[in-house]
Formats: sequence, structure tokens, C-alpha cells
Amino acid sequence: MSLVTLLPFIVLIGAMFLMTRSAKKKQQAAAQMRNDMQPGTGVRTIGGMYATVKEIQDDTVLLEVAPGVHAVYAKNSIGAVLDDAEYNRIVHGDDELEGEGTVVPDDASSLTESESADAADDVAKIDLGKKAEDDEAPKDAEAEGSAVKDAKADSEGDAK
Repeated sequence: MSLVTLLPFIVLIGAMFLMTRSAKKKQQAAAQMRNDMQPGTGVRTIGGMYATVKEIQDDTVLLEVAPGVHAVYAKNSIGAVLDDAEYNRIVHGDDELEGEGTVVPDDASSLTESESADAADDVAKIDLGKKAEDDEAPKDAEAEGSAVKDAKADSEGDAK
């Protein structure tokens, strides 16, 4: 067998190796995250539910899903371990973020600078209604269109 016939198989095996290697790294990182959980931390399950960890067993976790409501989940069902600030922001609605320095306005009017107050008044006075000359324009266009049709018919008659 020549090297050319073996090359596609070698490339395929190499690609499969790289894909399984990255998947194993992701699984190890997820397992490490689950092992680093401690009671009192906020978590998000793979189903999207937010809860607080109460107890950790070998394969299960006791979560407090609401005050006084506890549920037992498999460790594999924990999708993410959240830090305290993110958990409080999501669950309790705390909008205070660390390092909040810039304030984004609700509308864009404060972002644009008007050159003068008169320019703003002119914008407010723009009339978007139809004008009288707009009504006359379509009639002229229809007359021109019929003249073009007549000229076209005459030129066809001459050509025959």
C-alpha cells in the first residue's frame, strides 16, 4: 500500500483524537467545578434552576430551591457554580455591579449634540403631509406614459 492511500485514514484518526481530547478536557473541568462546590454557594442546574447548595454527598447534592424547600439532585445535574455577586444579581435582583463606572442613558438624545436650539425646533416643525404639487405630478406622469406608449406603437408600425 502506498502512503497516499493511507493518508485519509491517518488524518481521520488524528481528527478523532483531537476531538475526544478536547471533550475529555471539558468533562474534567466540569467534574473539577462540581468537586469544588461547597455548602452555601449558588448553582445553576442543567435545567436552568438556580439554588443554594446545602449538603454535598458522593453522587448527590442537597439544594435549597426556595426558602425551606429542599431537593436532592445528582452532582452531574449541576451546570454551573456561580460566584456570590452573580447569584445575588440573578436570583435576588441586585443590580449593583462592582466597578459600575459608566452610566448608559435610556435614550440616544443625550448622546447626540444639537448645534443649536433652532435646529431642534426645525425638526419638530417638519410637515409630513402631502403637498398640492404632489397631487399634480402623477397626472403628468400618466400623460407622459401614454405618450410613450403611442410613440412605441408608431415605431412598431414603421418597422413592419
